[in-house]
Amino acid sequence: MSKLDELIAKHCPDGVEYRTIGACIQNVSRIKWAEHEDELFKYIDLTSVDRHLHQITETQTIDSENAPSRAQQIVAENDIIFGTTRPLLRRYCCVTAEYDGEICSTGFCVLRADEKVVLFRYLYHIISSTDFFAYVETHQKGASYPAILDKDTKNYRFPVPPLEVQREIVRVLDNFTFLTAELTAELTARKKQYEYYRDSLLSFDLEVPIVRLKDIAVDIYRGAGIKRDEITETGIPCVRYGEIYTKYDTWFDECISHTSGHVVRSPKYFEYGDLLFAITGESVEDIAKTIAYVGKDKCMAGGDIVVLKHKQNPKYLSYALSTDNARRQKSKGKIKSKVVHASLSDIEELKIPLPSMAIQNRIVDVLDNFEKICNDIGIGLPAEIEARQKQYEYYRDLLLTFVETGETIARQTDRQTDRQTDRQTDRQTESD
Repeated sequence: MSKLDELIAKHCPDGVEYRTIGACIQNVSRIKWAEHEDELFKYIDLTSVDRHLHQITETQTIDSENAPSRAQQIVAENDIIFGTTRPLLRRYCCVTAEYDGEICSTGFCVLRADEKVVLFRYLYHIISSTDFFAYVETHQKGASYPAILDKDTKNYRFPVPPLEVQREIVRVLDNFTFLTAELTAELTARKKQYEYYRDSLLSFDLEVPIVRLKDIAVDIYRGAGIKRDEITETGIPCVRYGEIYTKYDTWFDECISHTSGHVVRSPKYFEYGDLLFAITGESVEDIAKTIAYVGKDKCMAGGDIVVLKHKQNPKYLSYALSTDNARRQKSKGKIKSKVVHASLSDIEELKIPLPSMAIQNRIVDVLDNFEKICNDIGIGLPAEIEARQKQYEYYRDLLLTFVETGETIARQTDRQTDRQTDRQTDRQTESD
């Protein structure tokens, strides 16, 4: 019997109480700007939390004169902040000591655990669970940018075992997250090395012409809107703009989404070699991210995507448009806000070096190998991180499953069997 089994047998053999998040947290104060004239604060906004590392990686500095109009929450060390709008889903983290006393954007729900009831790290793992995000999906409201209200977030019910049991669960799960964080940090360092090498390789002397994209475009046009509820498992392959940021790297040969042919009134298509630009995003730094399509199908481009047709090596163009110089061009004149936009004319004016096709092909061969090492989840560090993350998710959902006080064992067994069946189905789908 494991230590956790012993603790459960000792402290909660007949099940545990389920409570709402709201019943397990403390109030969070809001700043009164009139009392803080000329003071500077770090501002944790919609782009501050890295969606993969679950850490605060970037903040703005604001004062009372430049403060947002809506009341803002003051975070403390060990607070949990959770992004409540769809672009922010899966953005959540624990506040570290560095940001104690700073200001958090209204795009986040701030949860301050009452540690007489629930440990803050236990609540953190609850917030990351599969069940919690399934709950969020069913309680979001809105069309363009669906969001879940703070009050609905706080109405989520979860198991609250005794603190001794919580402490052991946290110890087990934190070991997984610590190892994953170490591996991710190492991979991040390798990616920075790759980006430096890529940018150096794509820096040319004056003998290589610098061209605007409109000078090499055979055609350039915007896609047509495809709504989230119009995505199907089969049908016409398609790409929606948000997927460019979250699902694809520099190039791809297969779409992850499909839709029916009749749902879009005036569909726009892309084919082999075309470039796709996401012209709406949540970050100035990442606006107009570029990917190249090198697959065989004729696919549909969603709204807020610009399609560029050309006669160059598509991977070369995508690599060239991913450099630091290209990102600076894309972000020029853009203002940091909840949503950032670029235009078709912005894309047309982007400038890149354009060597001969033979040189383009050689550069692509080199960079393809580097990118595979950094991003291919089938090899090296990416594969190990993927395996550790899946281990964490499996044990997290397993360890956070409890019989509710008063619930029959038969009913609990049925629910656990359903979950195991769902996981097996998911694994089978992934292998297929």
